Amino acid sequence: MKKYFYFIKIQFFGFRFSGWQKQSNVKTIQGMVDKTVSFIVGHNEHRTLGAGRTDAKVSANEYALELFIKEQLDPISFLKKLNTFLPPDIRALEVTEVDEKFNIIQNSKEKEYLYFFTHKKKPHPFTAPFMVYFDHILDIELMKKGASLFIGIHNFKNYCYKPSEKTIFEREVLDCLIIENDLYTANFFPKESWFLHVKGKGFMRHQIRLMMGALVQLGAGEISYEDLENSLQETSPLKLGPIAPSSGLMLNKITF
Repeated sequence: MKKYFYFIKIQFFGFRFSGWQKQSNVKTIQGMVDKTVSFIVGHNEHRTLGAGRTDAKVSANEYALELFIKEQLDPISFLKKLNTFLPPDIRALEVTEVDEKFNIIQNSKEKEYLYFFTHKKKPHPFTAPFMVYFDHILDIELMKKGASLFIGIHNFKNYCYKPSEKTIFEREVLDCLIIENDLYTANFFPKESWFLHVKGKGFMRHQIRLMMGALVQLGAGEISYEDLENSLQETSPLKLGPIAPSSGLMLNKITF
């Protein structure tokens, strides 16, 4: 049986989902996409593979998946049908036919994440799905300085949750900085908010949320700049720090 392959780019608001990967008894992005595809084509003889996992409540401005199916689709018509039947918090951006040599995981070159946060005064409850409020007075300038420490090739052993025996801790972070938020605004957002911008080839489980947690510790005066610097050494005695909440994290872009 001949198979057809499609590259699909989507965006989603992840607050009510338990991440990308299909699981039993919980709502996931993959589960919703698969269900929608089945409804459109009238059968279950297809499967999807995502460009990576996302945690529960994490959103994506751009996410990508590959669809494997037994019949040829019209990309323009299929894109329209996806957006007709997907729920309001998932939108399809692009459908492109690819060949069997395309690999959604191996062909991704860079991933760019944003982590939105605020501090000082507790914001309006409507902000909760978009950004995280940290109940500390944070030294933002020191956090900006600390963020730059993550740039380059380092041992990120302290920034991986429950690694396996095969986990490779030496990773390269291409960019890491804290920027005042002017990307997303609303009349109920706090006057001041920021986001951590991180770019790299790939990241380990909870790596960015652990990096954010360490930066919050730095900004709150719980660890020093030297402690953060030493945390990137292979022989660092520093133990796993707090994992920042997932709701502030967004997969902003994947480059192929």
